[in-house]
Amino acid sequence: MTYTSDIAFTETVKAIQARKGSRDIYARMEQKGGWQREITLDLAGFIAAQRSFFLATVNANGQPYIQHRGGPPGFLKVIDRQTLAFADYQGNRQFITQGNLTENPRAFIFLMDYANSVRIKIWGSAAVIEDQPALLAELMPSRDLYQARAEQVLLFTVEAWDRNCPQHIPQRFDREEVETLLQQRDRRIAELEEQLRQLKGMTLKGATLKGATDE
Repeated sequence: MTYTSDIAFTETVKAIQARKGSRDIYARMEQKGGWQREITLDLAGFIAAQRSFFLATVNANGQPYIQHRGGPPGFLKVIDRQTLAFADYQGNRQFITQGNLTENPRAFIFLMDYANSVRIKIWGSAAVIEDQPALLAELMPSRDLYQARAEQVLLFTVEAWDRNCPQHIPQRFDREEVETLLQQRDRRIAELEEQLRQLKGMTLKGATLKGATDE
């Protein structure tokens, strides 16, 4: 019997799990259905909020390579329940990822949400599409949102995904999030200062009226 997690849990991995005491936990996970095979609404929402991810590929010699991809929220798009896609922006033009995928379509996406301590691992395969300008234009964010030059499309077919343990994830925030929080703080400070000014004014007015009455 095979399970979705077999894409990562090889016999060697399972043997190590057994030796180190975690195989029973993962065996129960497998029997309950294991990892997801399709993109759920929750996963789609998580992906839509991300500004970056890491894409791992391997060449024909087994040499791994990890490339960062970034853009505005929503630049990594859900096409259907098993397909992700994004406009591949022009960069240093080394084309290592594309070369690796030409030799070996196996790929892996790693998404990290530092602010909320969430990480998602997605296994599958990928392909670079160079001759579909309409699709490229559809995937390209507005120039108002992101200044980049699109070169090609990368399609990723999902085979399995897992929400990873949140332990040891440092909490970090994007600059825009920090700026929004600071703006909210400044507005609140301004509101409180105005309330204080009004209270002082009312106190002074009351004291003046009391002094006039006493006289």
